[in-house]
Amino acid sequence: MVKMMDDKTFERMKAEVSRYYWYGVPTFFRCPWDENPKNADIGLVGVPHSSGNGSTERDQHLGPRAIRNVSGWYRRAHVKYGFSPWDSCRISDMGDVPLPEAMNNEKCVHTIESYYKRLDAAGVRPVSVGGDHSITGPILKAIAGRGAKLTGGRKAALVHFDAHTDAYDHIPHWMGAIRSAAHWASYVVKENAVDAERSVQIGLRGNTFSLDWRNSSERLGYRPIMAEEFFRMGVKKTVEIIRERVGDAPVYVTFDLDVLDPTVAPAVSNMEPGYPGLSSGDAIALLNGLRGLDVIGADIVCMIPSKDNPNKITAMTAMVLMFEMIGLVADRLRSDKVGKVVRRLRKPAGGRRKS
Repeated sequence: MVKMMDDKTFERMKAEVSRYYWYGVPTFFRCPWDENPKNADIGLVGVPHSSGNGSTERDQHLGPRAIRNVSGWYRRAHVKYGFSPWDSCRISDMGDVPLPEAMNNEKCVHTIESYYKRLDAAGVRPVSVGGDHSITGPILKAIAGRGAKLTGGRKAALVHFDAHTDAYDHIPHWMGAIRSAAHWASYVVKENAVDAERSVQIGLRGNTFSLDWRNSSERLGYRPIMAEEFFRMGVKKTVEIIRERVGDAPVYVTFDLDVLDPTVAPAVSNMEPGYPGLSSGDAIALLNGLRGLDVIGADIVCMIPSKDNPNKITAMTAMVLMFEMIGLVADRLRSDKVGKVVRRLRKPAGGRRKS
């Protein structure tokens, strides 16, 4: 006769199998599911939104679920940084932004901004998965600029990986979407959330309909780095340009997967075939080059899981990039904590230095 499993045995057996990606309910990197921003230092958020880019397939809202499904098996320690993000910070899967009017882009953009204001008020640094690229505008509006806690009211520097500028302010809408995937990089500058003079757009190689397609970015103050220019300069010089422009500003990182070569990320919207894109190694090295900067948040956008191959290589590539983003944010938070402890230990009793 089989005895009923007691609680102690259940917990022990659950711990033994929890490391397998296929066991249990999927969350980002097996993080605890907790929608309360007060319980997190870093919040992993899904933004299942597809109505900001109507010119491609509409399945970008499936991105968060796809990365949750593959990320359960991934590494726990960051070898290069020499620590485990999960052990140094409170990291939660905060679920998805609720978008009940999903086909109404302007309503969704408003809802996304309102949601991220909750995280900013709690001091949570978000690492998000879209969704199309229209999600980045409202996130930046919520966590950067006047009144934002994460930037101390300052504008953010933007490190923008993309095949396209997304700053097309010369057109009034994108198939009806106004705050769209094609416009966000412009309005976040004009509305004082981003300092374009401190920002860089990396990997541009878009399908151009005219030769003036970079004009709006340059007029706004961005430093565009074309894919061909990156390949000539290499990672080291590109990182030098980024760090020189960013300086001591708070930084937000947005990564459109179409900046990658289609051979490593085939399941993206606005794919740019033929002209080489970044390799996954290039992307990881560039992200590593941001180490130590005050990264207040990051996102990955424009994956279309229904186009991925059977090995789910695009989802896995996105998973790796998300891990690197989490590592950047956690490493900075860890460094800040150490710095506070050192300053406190150096401070003489009574708050005065002895002469």
